[in-house]
Amino acid sequence: MLEVDGLTCRFGAKTAVDNASFSVQPGCFVGVIGRSGAGKSTLLRMINRLEKPTGGRILFEGVDVTALQGRDLRRWRARSAMIFQQFNLVGRLDVLTNVLMGRLAGVPQWRSLIQLWPQDDRAIAISALEQFDMMPMAAQRADQLSGGQQQRVAIARALVQQPDIILADEPIASLDPRNTRIVMDALLRINKHFGITVICNLHSLDLARTYCDRLIGMSAGRIVFDGVPAALTDTIARELYDLEAGEVMDETPDFVTGTLAPAFGTAAVA
Repeated sequence: MLEVDGLTCRFGAKTAVDNASFSVQPGCFVGVIGRSGAGKSTLLRMINRLEKPTGGRILFEGVDVTALQGRDLRRWRARSAMIFQQFNLVGRLDVLTNVLMGRLAGVPQWRSLIQLWPQDDRAIAISALEQFDMMPMAAQRADQLSGGQQQRVAIARALVQQPDIILADEPIASLDPRNTRIVMDALLRINKHFGITVICNLHSLDLARTYCDRLIGMSAGRIVFDGVPAALTDTIARELYDLEAGEVMDETPDFVTGTLAPAFGTAAVA
């Protein structure tokens, strides 16, 4: 179980996250919602330890994540895989190599530098690309892909880390409706089939209500709502989003999630 206890982050005089506390059971799909600047990204970056908390603790399975350093911290970052809004791929490298970067935590540095990846790792990366229909582009440079394709590669890279948690920071912010559906469906399949916990920052309330089991609402760095999507009334949503409420509540997806696509094969990624 992931436990966030009194987590705070300050940048000078600005408090980005203010005394956030919550716990997440394994296998949940949690949506973090709120207006721009509410502290959503900082919260996820602190859980992954890309940002250092000013106060509070992060516990996972009883281990104090906020105290980790060195190799233990690198291992934690592999177990809590990040997916970013801007993909964070290495554009000059091919797709397969970008996915293999997700295996760095378990590979000696000299192997990664000369791109001499173990065959088992290559098999895991190829399996992940096949699951996202990206294997035909394995040899293509990442910067030649569309935004939706790049995000699928980024999700494949996160999956090969064999994480306990996936932290997705506005993963569909720059995508069109079709690719939004593809990416969100991919995250949902990972969550339901592998039982991997997903914590996903989302701006659209409709998407959050469609995909998430639980919503955490943030405003000015504080958690002001925590519950199931059905409990988030329009009144609460308007208070949460303030002037942005019309924008996020008028977005009605032109799709409805139906039966999940065939489950991913588990042999290569188990």
